[in-house]
Amino acid sequence: MAVVLIPPLIAWMLSGKAMLGSYDDSGQVVNQQIAALLEGEQLVPPPPLPPEVFTTQEVAQVRPMLDTASRNWQQLDADFTQRLLMTFKIMKEQHGYDMVIIEGYRSPERQNALAQMGGSVTNAKAFQSYHQYGLAADSAFMRNGKLVITEKDPWAMRGYQLYGEVAESVGLTWGGRWKMMDLGHVEFRKPGVMKK
Repeated sequence: MAVVLIPPLIAWMLSGKAMLGSYDDSGQVVNQQIAALLEGEQLVPPPPLPPEVFTTQEVAQVRPMLDTASRNWQQLDADFTQRLLMTFKIMKEQHGYDMVIIEGYRSPERQNALAQMGGSVTNAKAFQSYHQYGLAADSAFMRNGKLVITEKDPWAMRGYQLYGEVAESVGLTWGGRWKMMDLGHVEFRKPGVMKK
């Protein structure tokens, strides 16, 4: 009888303590915003910006065909949307950067059209990009009511670095670490979506 009762009694008495000190996570720093994301806080996409924000001469020089890009949050994967919105929220609250999605879902036809513009735009053809699956987005900053995409602005470059760090902290892959850097790009690599 003692053999049967003593082990559960010992386990019950020790249940409030970490049994193995190396696995004690009580000292772990937890980002409350990320914890809330993982626990089901549902963020809501912002209202769309006026189309003219995306059609200025400065924007057209840096991002061709942006005027016809989809910025419809409803076309994006729900898990990806929540992670991207959390990234935007952290960027605003902790770093002071307002962010906006400049392109989300991309049709296979649009992907091929962009690929035909050359490697400076994209190397990915249709279905070689997470954009076709609603699992990728390109984003930029808003400053004084204007879209800031340029890599020549030190403020924007600092923002891209922070954006990459924050996006990775919520489980996204940042294009700024690629050989052909894509600083505004993030994607959510769900298993089994794309065969590489």
